[in-house]
Amino acid sequence: MIYLVHTAHWQFLGLVTGVLAWILTMAAVGIDEWRLWYVDDVSIVTSGEAWVGIWRACFHSHAFPSAENCQSISISGTFVPPEIPVAQVLMMLAVISGLAGNISAGAAIRLAYFSLENRSNIRTFFALAGALYVLTATLSLVPLVWNMSSVLNNHTINFPPEYQLPAAPIRQKVGSGIGVGIFASILMLISGVLCLYYWFARRAPEQTQGPLHGPWTATTLPQNSDLSKRDSQGMDNPAFHSEEIS
Repeated sequence: MIYLVHTAHWQFLGLVTGVLAWILTMAAVGIDEWRLWYVDDVSIVTSGEAWVGIWRACFHSHAFPSAENCQSISISGTFVPPEIPVAQVLMMLAVISGLAGNISAGAAIRLAYFSLENRSNIRTFFALAGALYVLTATLSLVPLVWNMSSVLNNHTINFPPEYQLPAAPIRQKVGSGIGVGIFASILMLISGVLCLYYWFARRAPEQTQGPLHGPWTATTLPQNSDLSKRDSQGMDNPAFHSEEIS
């Protein structure tokens, strides 16, 4: 049986990186601070800062019973700019795709590290994992870059009156949610490249070429029955010969 563990060390690193990137992707989905708004009316937004995510908009205020006031952002809201509902859909698809990529990479690593048979699917699993990782990074980067572009261009959002937020802030900057998401997407791309780099082809032992001396051949030691049979037939070991006595 060919030893395959040493062929998948970089792919194991890719799996670890993919799991970390998937966790960060989920964190980016849940972070409300995709856009950090600075407002001049501190009578309601007493901190002067509000943060807008893809699921809700929040701010701190002493004018309401609760210190933190949040309003959910619906995918069907007429006031919502298109980059926010697109982010809601694509980021959730990225979470699902990233999970599938981790499962595929984990199955491939298990075959390489622990399995003794049925190793022909290792390359397929790694290729699938790499493709899913790249897909996850792409699904994440599209809404992240789109929302970042809207922030840098100071695009406004016409919030309804119940949100207690102005349509346009004094200024705004990119929030931590976008930063975490972009970092997770970069890690996903690295994981995808590492998994797609796995080019080891599992072949039958008689077709596998050795690195220096051509085909590997299976050699076996003679069994005890063979040795006893040779002894019973009186076969001499040609390596030892007694010298003739003159």
